[in-house]
Amino acid sequence: MMIFPVLKTQSLVIRAFEKKDLATFSEYRSQDVVAKYQSWTSYTYQDAVELFESMDYSTFGTAGNWYQLAIASLTSDELIGDLAVHFIDEEQIEIGFTVSPQHQGQNIATEAVSTFLRYVFDELNKHRVVATTDAKNTASYRLLEKLSFRREGHFIQNIFFKGEWGDEYQYALLRSEQKFT
Repeated sequence: MMIFPVLKTQSLVIRAFEKKDLATFSEYRSQDVVAKYQSWTSYTYQDAVELFESMDYSTFGTAGNWYQLAIASLTSDELIGDLAVHFIDEEQIEIGFTVSPQHQGQNIATEAVSTFLRYVFDELNKHRVVATTDAKNTASYRLLEKLSFRREGHFIQNIFFKGEWGDEYQYALLRSEQKFT
C-alpha cells in the first residue's frame, strides 16, 4: 500500500479526488458526448458522491482495487478530467481516462496519461499497463497508439452495450517499451 503522490506537469496536477471536484465531475460525466462510450447513460451528483465515498486512497496500490484520480489545472486546481486506475495484480495496471468536453483536443489526456505512465513504470516499477476502449472511440485508441501502446486484441461483438453488441480493442504497454523516461 502507498499514498498516491501529487504528480505535476507544466500545466496539470494529477491528484486524489477531493469533495470539491464532485460537482464538475458529475457535470461532465452526465454529458452525452462523455457517456457515449461509458457504462452509464446518466450520471448524477449522488453517483459521484457514492464513488468518492467508496474510495480509500490510503490503500492506493492494492491489487484488485480501482481508484479515480483527478486531472486538474495546475494554476486554478479546477477539475478538467480524470484517470481511472485498476491495480490488476502486483505487476499490472489497467487505466482509463476522461477529459471534460470543453478541455478535449488540447493534449490534456496525452500529458496526463504519459505523466502517469512515467510514475507507474519508473516509480512503482510495474511491468505492464493495459487499456480497453470501444472500437468506435477513435480519440481514445489514437491517444493510446500515440503513447506507444500496442493493440493486442480486437474483440468482435464481445460486449452488450446500450442495447447493442459492440467491439472493443485491448491495448498494452510494457515497462521495457516505454519511450518517455
